[in-house]
Amino acid sequence: MWQDNSAAYGASSSQGQYYPQQPVAPQPGVPLQFYAPSPVGSSFYTGSRSSLDGNVGAQGNIQQGGGPGYGGNIQSAGGWWTAFGTGGFEGEPPLLEELGINFSHIRTKSLAVLNPLQRVDERIMDDADLAGPLLFVFCFGTFLLFSGKPQFGYIYGVGVLGSLSIYTLLNLMSEKGIDAYRVVSVLGYCLLPMVAVGAISVVVTLDGMVGYVLSTLSILWCTYAASGIFVVVLRMSDQRLLLAYPIGLLYGCFALLSVFNAGVGGGSAK
Repeated sequence: MWQDNSAAYGASSSQGQYYPQQPVAPQPGVPLQFYAPSPVGSSFYTGSRSSLDGNVGAQGNIQQGGGPGYGGNIQSAGGWWTAFGTGGFEGEPPLLEELGINFSHIRTKSLAVLNPLQRVDERIMDDADLAGPLLFVFCFGTFLLFSGKPQFGYIYGVGVLGSLSIYTLLNLMSEKGIDAYRVVSVLGYCLLPMVAVGAISVVVTLDGMVGYVLSTLSILWCTYAASGIFVVVLRMSDQRLLLAYPIGLLYGCFALLSVFNAGVGGGSAK
């Protein structure tokens, strides 16, 4: 009985209408007889796809068969420098701005330091960054290197210890408080006059009366600018002189590095 049922099932399945089997004639030159290659006129993976043909406009509008188009700002392929921009995407900010490098903000804060007599906006440090301070510190160390005073290690040590000290004092003296990121940003931007003194040291020896006068002026300039920004941001107008004293000591250390050579041997730059 089992053999009869299986035979009947096999006969019904072989003659079923859901899975018809079409005999495939063997073709000469084909190594696998059960695989027949597609004919030349097949519509599968062909070079021309009639159902997907469309017109691409100048602004990237793709239309299919008169239907609604899909708009987008599609840029043509450019050089390797296009990888550093986001011009191909609408509403995307520039890559430098996403990395925290905004040249317009750097220029605004630098001008505020170079002209400390003007009124400082209390929101000037809402967008604090370290791009400008790092650039100024690097330029300061490079100018001292060109003048024969390699002071990169001392600049780094004085900057870190001084920033931590000012950060602690500001949070102890003010009611609002301030984060270390903004403290470093303000101190770094206000180092700009000292960078100018470092640039002068490349062509003029500062171990003399001219150097002492220039370094003193740069200390006063940096201290006045930094204390003015901290006073406005933290609303500490009654404590400006008390705040300017430790800031002046910090910039005085940078002035000593620009005038004297603190390298091996301890001698002054000739």
